[in-house]
Amino acid sequence: MAETALEKAKLKFEQARARLKSLEARQSTDERKRDTRRKVILGGALLELAKTNKEAAALVARLIAGLNRDNDKKVFEKIADAPAETMTAPVAEKVEPQMPVA
Repeated sequence: MAETALEKAKLKFEQARARLKSLEARQSTDERKRDTRRKVILGGALLELAKTNKEAAALVARLIAGLNRDNDKKVFEKIADAPAETMTAPVAEKVEPQMPVA
């Protein structure tokens, strides 16, 4: 009987370990998705800002120039080749971004 109880306990332990690994994998996947989403949102916001803000356009140009991988550079060919004047519209005044109030 002790052997049966021991086998049952081992089985439950292995099942719990498998559930834990599954939960950890799911959590890791979810965090990677959130990280990717944050990058996409911020990148899009920066590119939009660069259309109207010369400082942001210069930052985008520096970031693109600093890319090392050819595949990464290809994605930005049209933006990198465009002169900063065409990427940005004249800005009447400098507007400081405001942090939302919580």
